[in-house]
Amino acid sequence: MNIIVCVKPAPDPKRWDSIHLDPVTKALQRGGIPSVLGPLDKRALEEGLRLKEKYGGKVTAIAMAPPGGRENLIEALAMGADEAYLLSDRTFAGSDTWSTSLVLAKGIKKLGNFDLIICGAWSLDGSTGHVGAQLAEFLEIWNVSQVTVVEEIENNRLRTRSQIERGYRVMETPLPALVTVTH
Repeated sequence: MNIIVCVKPAPDPKRWDSIHLDPVTKALQRGGIPSVLGPLDKRALEEGLRLKEKYGGKVTAIAMAPPGGRENLIEALAMGADEAYLLSDRTFAGSDTWSTSLVLAKGIKKLGNFDLIICGAWSLDGSTGHVGAQLAEFLEIWNVSQVTVVEEIENNRLRTRSQIERGYRVMETPLPALVTVTH
């Protein structure tokens, strides 16, 4: 299994009161505020590592972030990821979800072969929930959202369980695929 986990370093919520808006560019000014991985990014990493333990292979963490995001990728490596890649360029600053998804898709295509991509269902700071679906669209792969657990991978197929209002939804999807995970 070649698993890619997308993570988003976000400003530490304990310091959000220090974030200001640039009056000219309207971009967030978060200098000096450390970034953290949100709970769903960590959940995505944990799911990837659980699948690696069960099926073998490797887990690669990837992020599009300012250079300070390197520390968050080191954390992903400490959690057990085999490789980590930071996509960072000044031109990425202030990107919306479409641009972020496009940059991640191009980075993932450059990395090459993968079986599964795992993302948190939404980011700690933006909370839009768009990047996973947009990334799957750019990569032209299957997308399963709001996954609570990947139940099984067999015969190049993925079976997932998602919590819905009155129970669970179980889906089977061909690989390669992208899943967004929740709790």
